Amino acid sequence: MKRQFPQRQFPRPHDLRPLLKFKKPELSPRTRRLEKALTIEDLRRVAKRRTPKPAFDYTDGAADGEVSLARARQAFADVEFHPAILRDVSTVDTSREVLGERVALPFGIAPTGFTRLMQTEGEIAGVTAAQAAGIPYSLSTMGTTSIEDVAAAAPGARKWFQLYMWKDRDRSMALVERAAKAGFDTLLVTVDVPVAGARLRDVRNGMTIPPTLTPRTVLNAIPRPAWWLNFLTTEPLAFASLDAWSGTVAELLDTMFDPTVTYDDLAWIREQWPGKVSVKGVQTVADAVRLADAGVDAIVLSNHGGRQLDRAPVPFHLLPEVVKEVGSELEVHLDTGIMSGQDIVAAIAHGAHFTLIGRAYLYGLMAGGRPGVDRTIEILKGQIERTMRLLGVASLDELEPGHVTALRRLG
Repeated sequence: MKRQFPQRQFPRPHDLRPLLKFKKPELSPRTRRLEKALTIEDLRRVAKRRTPKPAFDYTDGAADGEVSLARARQAFADVEFHPAILRDVSTVDTSREVLGERVALPFGIAPTGFTRLMQTEGEIAGVTAAQAAGIPYSLSTMGTTSIEDVAAAAPGARKWFQLYMWKDRDRSMALVERAAKAGFDTLLVTVDVPVAGARLRDVRNGMTIPPTLTPRTVLNAIPRPAWWLNFLTTEPLAFASLDAWSGTVAELLDTMFDPTVTYDDLAWIREQWPGKVSVKGVQTVADAVRLADAGVDAIVLSNHGGRQLDRAPVPFHLLPEVVKEVGSELEVHLDTGIMSGQDIVAAIAHGAHFTLIGRAYLYGLMAGGRPGVDRTIEILKGQIERTMRLLGVASLDELEPGHVTALRRLG
């Protein structure tokens, strides 16, 4: 039997038209690079290209051998999900009540120091992006925008103030009073910095505030003119809590922070704060239990992003036991190592009530200012929603330990 072949013909224009759709050219270089970023790691790569090494390494680095950070990220990478099938996930609800108010997503922006050094829009980019997304924003004691300016930039945002207790107690409490007056609703008391961790990248880079111009830093800056142009032509770096400092970041921390702070001091702080109190830097079950007995509203399981004690406990591994002991008495939040929406979903399934992102937010900021922070939130939101649908859950409350298996590996 003779084989029949289709007849060839010249394509007609009206047949080609549906197949040839040209994308409208994007003239903004910033928009182009942010659209190409599909993951937080993509944003990190852009940030590294655009930011001088001392500032980038301050964000990217951790303490000593950076083992704690590596382990925290590996813990999330080692999660195995267990999806359910044939569930109606046409819509998913990513909102949750956190410390008395509804938030749109199960993560907020963590407190970060020296933020305008990373990119000049700094805290204002963070708090306005958080307001637009309906998530909390945390201002650090070591932030580079005043409490009042952050409050004015986003009056509708949910704002938390992160407190380091200094040796000068009156100065510390003056900050607390300013935050309360400015409408911050939660005090995030950070307790894992009696002294600064050994952040070796900063020491090797000669990281100072403001940046020290050495031949090495000038050479590193040559391919990053936009960063220097912004830094030198915008408002000089200022701080939420101090005027200036000419030493390294670690020297600043050791000079300011008080290694004598105890539970009695925490009780004293609570008496003077009118809103919610969360304690950040919890790394043992025993301390979680004691804080629950002390009546705080939340704790954050955190090893400070691996920036303090290297080889500290992995917060994700610690989570189930802490939730078992105190989860009915206070909210258990978690940070450290989060680089994707899948990580956030795993943390919620593992028992966390809420999570905080630090580096992921700063990578977006360094990659593109406020639009870069928006892109970070957009990426994480999309990953959260997609992961929930693939797991067969329509709300955060449906996530449970059975949805994840956490491989325990230390290396």
